[in-house]
Amino acid sequence: MWRIARDTGVLDLNSAYSYLLWCRDFSRTSVVARDVLGHPIGFITGYIRPDHPQTLVVWQVAVDRAHRGRGLAGRMLEDLAVRGVGAGARRVETTITPGNEPSHRLFVSFAQRRGARIEREVLFGEDLFPTAHGHEPEILYRIGPLA
Repeated sequence: MWRIARDTGVLDLNSAYSYLLWCRDFSRTSVVARDVLGHPIGFITGYIRPDHPQTLVVWQVAVDRAHRGRGLAGRMLEDLAVRGVGAGARRVETTITPGNEPSHRLFVSFAQRRGARIEREVLFGEDLFPTAHGHEPEILYRIGPLA
């Protein structure tokens, strides 16, 4: 997962250790897609918001470069949504930077397939990120209600 995230060139890269912990502690709200040999080719990390237990937060979505353009991200998101709804989730939240058009398309098409509304607002402005290279604002997408 760490390698896939790194190779996207756009995701904030977390430590390899954090991805291992994520798989252990949040496996019910995350997805790892594997090829026929069992190697990871894509993943979605997510969690249920502790103060809003009907909200599934999608944190990172990544697909290995060799497997992009085949609808894998959409299938993983649908799988995660079905499991989330089964566990009581009624909405999905995610953040997307303005320049991340593939993620924007992924979540807009997800909402359209489910007949759900999308509300958007700035969650974290760029002034909150302590980086010399700058960081675009993170736009919160609230999608729901989920059927």
